[in-house]
Amino acid sequence: QVQLVESGGGLVQAGGSLRLSCTTSARTSRVLAWFRQAPGKEREFVAAVHWSLTTYYADSVRGRFTISRENAKNTVYLQMNNLKPEDTANYYCATAPPGTFASRVTWATEYDYWGQGTQVTVSS
Repeated sequence: QVQLVESGGGLVQAGGSLRLSCTTSARTSRVLAWFRQAPGKEREFVAAVHWSLTTYYADSVRGRFTISRENAKNTVYLQMNNLKPEDTANYYCATAPPGTFASRVTWATEYDYWGQGTQVTVSS
């Protein structure tokens, strides 16, 4: 079974920065992504990275967040800059099969393994 463990969440003021990390046992050929979910809301796509390092971003975070991965360390990161109160949520690391089509990389249903999540709270 594939395991994913997130870390780096915390409390930060609006305009500040935070970096999340996720260590995983997933093969390097798999897609790695970050999703987030606030209480009472559906899980939302944030960013994803293919093993070839091709990246994908939600419109709400493009230009502020950066996803990256270090295959040798089996780790994926999410650098979050210029944070806003609307970014407050539980952030989850997830992985999808290597054959996932680019048009479906933002679909939560494409991901078969998930971490436990790390809380990010942005104060105004």
